[in-house]
Amino acid sequence: MKIVVIGTRGIPEIQGGVETHCQQLYPRLAAMGHDVTVIRRTPYVDGSRGMTEYKGVKLCDVYAPRRKSLEAIVHTALAVIKARALGPDILHIHAVGPALLTPFARLLGMKVVTTNHGPDYNRKKWGGMARRVLKAGERMGAKFSNRVIVISKTIAGILADNYGRHDTDLIFNGVEKPVKSIRTDYIESLGLVPSHYVVAVGRFVEEKGFHQLIEAWTKLNLSDYRLVIAGDADHPDEYSERLCSMAREAGVVLPGFIKGEKLNQIFSHAALFAMPSSHEGLPIALLEAMSYDLDVIVSDIDACMLPELNADDHYPLEDTEALARAIERKLSNPRTPREHDLSAYNWDTIARQTEEVYRRCVAANV
Repeated sequence: MKIVVIGTRGIPEIQGGVETHCQQLYPRLAAMGHDVTVIRRTPYVDGSRGMTEYKGVKLCDVYAPRRKSLEAIVHTALAVIKARALGPDILHIHAVGPALLTPFARLLGMKVVTTNHGPDYNRKKWGGMARRVLKAGERMGAKFSNRVIVISKTIAGILADNYGRHDTDLIFNGVEKPVKSIRTDYIESLGLVPSHYVVAVGRFVEEKGFHQLIEAWTKLNLSDYRLVIAGDADHPDEYSERLCSMAREAGVVLPGFIKGEKLNQIFSHAALFAMPSSHEGLPIALLEAMSYDLDVIVSDIDACMLPELNADDHYPLEDTEALARAIERKLSNPRTPREHDLSAYNWDTIARQTEEVYRRCVAANV
């Protein structure tokens, strides 16, 4: 099959859960014999500009304005037109914002699979108009896609209850079992000591809750431990600037967006992983932390209530006192390394499940 993918900022090594999802999924589909093209957004490919292939996946760069309110919609419209020129058997659109263009893609004669990664309109960074547009994108994806993939039962319920879409395909996000790094040169360059720091990973946006994590951290007197928040802002704004200021005042280590060996070292030698998010789909960063056998403390939102975790791995959302107590309790009774059963999140299985969705879509008469 010929598959064109849009809705992602791009691959490889671009910050974001959807981006990690695509980087893991599409090389596997290419290795299964499919012709896969990922259309990337130009502002995010400086480090790989001119790259035309990644692990068997073709890469195609299409313009996107570097403006939060216009980036996704303008790029997606241009990407749909580009996809039509490529003549795919399947156009796969990721996320509810880009899914707004699903009717346009269908009008151009393409069969469309969308993946709903979660209700992005609940993210705190969006204003009222943006929320309405994202909500409309969710509706367009649910109503006009040939097939809809959801990454959690919660999302499946939203689409069934709100739009009558009862035939969604549940396919989880995945994670690879890593080879842990034995090196410590990078973490030592940050002033970190193995097993004596707590790590959080993600974009610097309000719904990730990093400001609350810092507030909780400052309530503790843990002179033997440091807090590390690895990530950055896609679009620097007042929140991300305030977060960086808070972090500096609290002595938090901010290594920026890291990947490869640097991220491997950070995860390999951490004592605890923290995720204080108010909004997630199925968080890949949490799955990655679990793949490194880390103990975890996460908010009690539905997306983080994984069956592989225990009740004491959660704390009430936005309760910084409870988060501080949980961190202190976890560090006082260390459980890292802690083995987690991640058999439900195998990328090879996910690739086969996705291929089957494509086959059913192509075989259908509508």
